[in-house]
Amino acid sequence: MDLHKLIAELEEKNPAQPLYIQAAKEVLETIVDFVNANPKYDKYAIVERILEPERIVQFKVTWVDDNGKIHVNRGFRVQHNMAIGPYKGGCRFHKNVNQDTMKFLAFEQTFKNSLTTLPMGGGKGGSDFDPTGKSEGEVMRFCQAFMTELQKYIGPETDVPAGDIGVGAREVGFMFGQYKRIRNEHVGVLTGKGLNWGGSLIRPEATGFGAIYFLLGMLAAKGDSIKGKRVALSGFGNVAWGAALKCEELGAKVVTISGPDGYILDEDGITGDKIVYMTELLATRNNVVAPYATKYPNAKFFPGKRPWEAKVDVALPCAIQNELNFEDAKILVANGCKYISEASNMGCTTEAINYFHEKKIAYAPGKAANAGGVATSGLEMTQNSMKLSWTREEVDEKLKAIMNSIHENCVKYGTEKDGYINYVKGANVAGFIKVADAMIDQGVI
Repeated sequence: MDLHKLIAELEEKNPAQPLYIQAAKEVLETIVDFVNANPKYDKYAIVERILEPERIVQFKVTWVDDNGKIHVNRGFRVQHNMAIGPYKGGCRFHKNVNQDTMKFLAFEQTFKNSLTTLPMGGGKGGSDFDPTGKSEGEVMRFCQAFMTELQKYIGPETDVPAGDIGVGAREVGFMFGQYKRIRNEHVGVLTGKGLNWGGSLIRPEATGFGAIYFLLGMLAAKGDSIKGKRVALSGFGNVAWGAALKCEELGAKVVTISGPDGYILDEDGITGDKIVYMTELLATRNNVVAPYATKYPNAKFFPGKRPWEAKVDVALPCAIQNELNFEDAKILVANGCKYISEASNMGCTTEAINYFHEKKIAYAPGKAANAGGVATSGLEMTQNSMKLSWTREEVDEKLKAIMNSIHENCVKYGTEKDGYINYVKGANVAGFIKVADAMIDQGVI
């Protein structure tokens, strides 16, 4: 594997797609030694093949608002790799969604899903539709229009979307209803469904829960404990909410949440009714956290700033890609932060990640640390296939076992000679092996 040649070709073939190039380069740079030590991967051109999505679908979504005005948005579905199972990955509704975003997320999803040990390939989709400020009727009509086109390309054994940023239980419900209406079948074609029509217990909390379970492995690897740790979270959606719940249960103290408007610092700890209030903030669909400081006057609101300037032991990016940069990384390390774990997808910039590695800080990438969400989606698919429902305790135990397995594989393939665990390398190599070997077994296709 000629790394420099592959990166040059990657950049040439994907102009104006910086996120996809960033994600792909990170994987290439960490698997190069492993690939070169195992010539079979070069023989079958696995790396070159895995860099190309199997299918990219882009379509028009036309809908009518409450005032009768017609709007046109773009819809996307990137079906990246199906070697180990049906395509699986969320749908994101956000004004910044484009093909670059979807390609990077689908690429990451392929390795993340591989790490879960469940039979799921990698995919991702969404639209540049922004649900902020839209009425429920407008959101419903958009979801129906979106699914009218998307349903041509998905199915319970083909591609199983889920929620993501801007797509919660309400949106999944609207999309599922339209799929059922068109196809005349009630099947597990989406995950994140309502509990009374095929959903799984703890799915809303799963990404946050899984991130904390992975963090427990990171702490244990250093002979440390989560009890008493100060934790900075970004975002205030389902991921941050689930992480806050699990932190409270295990004795850690969450002190920050954030939104596009700034961040909240609550030295009393974000616990109890304050965690419940996070869901109320999310339900307003206003995407701001400033009202938290009004409701809880002891908390401070820092407009236009990010939570990484707070003095904490653990930082968990829970919002969006590249939300923690090099300057943030330097501040975190200077303030004594020892653990950074991405609960968002590619939450840290390349420069920030390199700095954490240089300083030997325990850092875990999203494809490993935030795999709890898709893992529980996989468990939901299993329950749908078996026509049964597991208890909350059963799902939680299975999720915990999956996250422990992911951590063990990261340690297995990522431990360096000096004992430092490079979780990026460990996750990428472990995720690559399963997909690559399956591709070899299935021939040149």
